[in-house]
Amino acid sequence: MNMLTTTDLAADTAAQARRVGPPILQVEHLSREFGGVLAVGDLSFTIAAGDIHSIIGPNGAGKTTLFNLVTGVYKPSGGRVLFDGADVSGMAPYRLAARGMSRTFQNLQIFFNMTALENVMVGRHLHLNTRLLPALFRFPSLVRKDREARDRAAQLMTDVGLEKYIDADAASMPYGALKRLEIARALASEPKLLLLDEPAAGLNATESREIDEVIKTVAGSGVTIVLVEHDMKMVMGISHRITALNQGRMLAEGTPQEVAANPDVIAAYLGAAP
Repeated sequence: MNMLTTTDLAADTAAQARRVGPPILQVEHLSREFGGVLAVGDLSFTIAAGDIHSIIGPNGAGKTTLFNLVTGVYKPSGGRVLFDGADVSGMAPYRLAARGMSRTFQNLQIFFNMTALENVMVGRHLHLNTRLLPALFRFPSLVRKDREARDRAAQLMTDVGLEKYIDADAASMPYGALKRLEIARALASEPKLLLLDEPAAGLNATESREIDEVIKTVAGSGVTIVLVEHDMKMVMGISHRITALNQGRMLAEGTPQEVAANPDVIAAYLGAAP
């Protein structure tokens, strides 16, 4: 876990300029229990459209559980999730994807028996004609859509800096490139909201900077980003707002500067002074 420094706070202040937009995600009194153990408790916050909003906290704080509640992997024990103003609490992930929500996972979810390009094309399935009859007879409209999907997948790979891997097998790609491949695949569904679960985990300093640039580029295109990440230099450098959790509950929320100066955050996450 990286410690916060003054240098981190000064990093990329231009990226931290607050861009106030309408709410795209609202979490209201959200709770989830597992066998009587409270993983997320009475959690409420709002994410504005166009923001990079980071969720931080020590291990076991409930960050990934929160992601799973928002994206429909888990159903809440209480409270609700609003996406674009609609109550989507417990809605199936595929239905949320159709509404414009996409995510990556902490552990790689790559199809290693496919090429890199095919992995990204999988993310385009919502925009393809999957009916049996057109597929059997290879209707011209289907062929055209497949070609467009391939071209779009190639463009997304270029956008995340993977142009040299367009013709590569996924199994032959280095770990850092696979992290960006997952982001390209998530973007293939054309989301309005993208949730990234520790995209820099396991990366070296150079690879982390590459992910940093990808996230800023994606946000610059108008996609709202929700980020769970332990790399504090990245979080403080690119976030518009931060929500800090501890033991499944809200610890603090605000700008990077406000959260970094919060004594409860310092004690629970960044390390209290002896």
